[in-house]
Amino acid sequence: MSLRIGVVVPRTGRLSALGEPLDFVAARFAGRARIFTADSRSTPEGARRAVERLVVEHRVPIVLTMAGSTVLPAAADACDRLGVPCLSTTLPWQLYRSSGFHFAWGLDDIARAFAELWDRVAERATVGCLWNDGMQGAALRRGFLPACRDRVMVHEPAYTEGTPDFAPQIAAFADVDVVTSAATAADLAAFLAQAAPPRLVTCSRWLTYPFGVRRHNLDRVATIVYWTPDHPYVSSVDGTTAAELASAYTESTGRPWAQPLGLAHALFEVALHAFAHAADPTDPAALAEAIGRARVPTIAGPIDWPGGPAPGVAAVALAGGQWQGGDLVVVANTGAPDAPIRGDLLVSRSG
Repeated sequence: MSLRIGVVVPRTGRLSALGEPLDFVAARFAGRARIFTADSRSTPEGARRAVERLVVEHRVPIVLTMAGSTVLPAAADACDRLGVPCLSTTLPWQLYRSSGFHFAWGLDDIARAFAELWDRVAERATVGCLWNDGMQGAALRRGFLPACRDRVMVHEPAYTEGTPDFAPQIAAFADVDVVTSAATAADLAAFLAQAAPPRLVTCSRWLTYPFGVRRHNLDRVATIVYWTPDHPYVSSVDGTTAAELASAYTESTGRPWAQPLGLAHALFEVALHAFAHAADPTDPAALAEAIGRARVPTIAGPIDWPGGPAPGVAAVALAGGQWQGGDLVVVANTGAPDAPIRGDLLVSRSG
């Protein structure tokens, strides 16, 4: 029986740097299933068209995808409409809901990971929240703020992405101990170029990937860590270790490992688990039922839907890390004790 998997990949557009890890992993699994890919073009409409092509033309019973706060939900919605399960990752799970299956962390998990770092700067540090005036900022106010009880959080005014002027935010943050954000690397770099350097900056979203840091000289920014070559997990399919996967990726592409690589691999591990445990591996409903009861030990850690924080959601543990000399170093692991600590948090004396 030929197993068929559809994959929506951002090969072009602003998310294209994330497409390479997904394409790399898809090629590694090509001998285990017939894998069909389609470019989302990093847009919601492109994602919808990619899903339609995969389902209608290639008759795939399941679609995998990752990344993009508007692109991923569009792919999931298209899967809903066409009656196939969507299996996705890398986006905080509160940002969208569908009838598909998602494994990731929550905005509250990011807050807890960052709070562990803030407390090393000052007890109950005052935090300036550099959040935008769009969907991302609104979601952070709903899901991040409630996890920061008993802290002073300065979260206004919001900024517009791409603005050249952060004077209102700089004035509001005059007395904060640290700055936290989910800004693009370009926006965070623009803010820091105009502001007096805070003692610590924590930033998720684009700052979890090396290209965002190196392109904009954002060393010492702290971020979330969900996967590294040091994580002690192995593939449920062939026993490949995290370190071996990262090494193979660098050797093949000439690029440094990136955190989404581990989650991309886990997508295919879960899909193959579903095929093996579904009553009918060609039936989308049977695959959805198999994923809903799945507990899979993957190269990105255990993925457990029955034990997840919400229906259709499985949790991914977060450690705290910091970019130091171009490398992402795990500096705190209360939320993810399996992640080995590799260094100390570096805090500026200024601010």
